[in-house]
Amino acid sequence: MAHAAPPRHPWGTDERRDELDPPRGLRDGEHVEVAMNAVEPGALSGAGLSEQWRAYVDAHATRGVLLRMMARLAPTRLRPLAVVRRPPVSPTRRIRASVIVPCHNYGHYLEEAVNSVLSQEGVEVEVIIVDDVSTDDSLAVARELAVTHPEVRVIINEHNVGHVRSFNAGWATATGDVIVKLDADDLLAPGSLARAAALFEQRPDVGLVYGYPRHFEHPAVPKGSVGDTAWTIWRGQDWFAERCKHGTSVITTPEMALRASLLREHGALDPDLRYTPDLGISLRLATVSNVGHIDNADQAFHREHSASMSVNEGAGEVVDLEARRDAFDRVFSSPNVKIANADGLRGTVRRALALDAMRDAASLADRPESSARTDGLEEFARATWPDSAYPKSWDTLRVGRKRLGPISRIGGLARRVARRVRNESYYVRWVVKGF
Repeated sequence: MAHAAPPRHPWGTDERRDELDPPRGLRDGEHVEVAMNAVEPGALSGAGLSEQWRAYVDAHATRGVLLRMMARLAPTRLRPLAVVRRPPVSPTRRIRASVIVPCHNYGHYLEEAVNSVLSQEGVEVEVIIVDDVSTDDSLAVARELAVTHPEVRVIINEHNVGHVRSFNAGWATATGDVIVKLDADDLLAPGSLARAAALFEQRPDVGLVYGYPRHFEHPAVPKGSVGDTAWTIWRGQDWFAERCKHGTSVITTPEMALRASLLREHGALDPDLRYTPDLGISLRLATVSNVGHIDNADQAFHREHSASMSVNEGAGEVVDLEARRDAFDRVFSSPNVKIANADGLRGTVRRALALDAMRDAASLADRPESSARTDGLEEFARATWPDSAYPKSWDTLRVGRKRLGPISRIGGLARRVARRVRNESYYVRWVVKGF
């Protein structure tokens, strides 16, 4: 299916986070490429060093001592409700996990995705493939899987309705205690469902569980990594407030598991949030339950490829910002959601999104070349948070319209380095701690 584009990973995607290369458009979950020891402009754009850093982060996400130290550099007021060291890796009773797989023209990925579910141990699995009027061999692959594996069922949409409504159609027939949305081009990591089910079993106050999604490029699928696992539990309202503070999502999709009883009570994905349904449901559940994170374990594998919605119709800074704003607005406007200090948090998230847009614009202005994209970013910032309310300190983020020679370029370089270091510290915290 056309892959849904969740909001960009916190603190790190493509050119908005100060890459000097030509714009490549939004890629959901794309890692920030930072040369921490960069000083010269050439070093900042060195693809080799950036790729080495990304490889290091991925390889040590579940075990890296250096990454844990770096994660502490990013300030936060979010404090856990509980931290459980060496928790059980599977539930004590047989728990059923229903995995819904929306699929549109991803027949070449589908079998691999479904097998990653069928191979899960420690839980009873139910796989519901929802074919969204595919024109390739997706339906034939799905039917063959259903014939071979009794755990697999197939639903066929009469009309193409998109990945959100397809998920909701599958979820409506699910019988599991745990619900997971797995896009047909992604995979679950070994043991991920059992780890999530164990947390749900031990913590009935938790309605949402997630962990680290390893990103990879076709065709190589990572083996996955598990270190000394732990659980971090946050009060849902505190986790929600932290998301408002930054205006970002920390969930991409396949690593998120949901408590089925809460979905039945509060509804599934919002079909009006085309690019951010996962952000929407995570925010909504955080207002009515606590949130759990599985530390030091790969929970899913998220595939990066050119057919993804996130590098096609879901691409672009303003598209991403508007999608995130819509997700937050939908939660605040929901009559069934009770949010502590709702008015204050609504202003907090709008300020954060506007500031994000101005950082994007400032990043573009600090490049050697100018970009017309700054106009759209500034318009978004003004519409989201009025100019009259901007703190004076934001003046430094305004888009420069004049080039003042070498001194200006040196200042731009210094700002790029500062932003990249800041963004990378936040990104590493997300990899290690999940927020």
